[in-house]
Amino acid sequence: MFPPVYQTLRANATVLALVGESIGMNMPAETPPPYVTWFIVTGQPHDTLSEAPQSDFTSVQIDCYSGPTAERTVRDLAEAVRAALDSAGVHNRVVVNLREPDTKFYRVGIEADFITQR
Repeated sequence: MFPPVYQTLRANATVLALVGESIGMNMPAETPPPYVTWFIVTGQPHDTLSEAPQSDFTSVQIDCYSGPTAERTVRDLAEAVRAALDSAGVHNRVVVNLREPDTKFYRVGIEADFITQR
């Protein structure tokens, strides 16, 4: 139910080099880009009839942001995030690729499917 997103992303040296400690579920509005945020889209226990669920399937959206003049940075960051997920055996796909209308930040959203043991 609570997948190891933070630990998975911090395991990748390129992600750390690009964003440092700017990885979290909620980033303060004044956080300068680049940074990574995430939220749980949906979760589902692996139900059985004979006992309580032993694991969960959780879809998480991971959003990579870079500043208004850093389109290449958001691409590099998204590729590093995908590499971190791939290394951990987490299925993932790009679901959002846009420029935020209010901040002009570049954003790439990646949906990742975590299977975690309870």
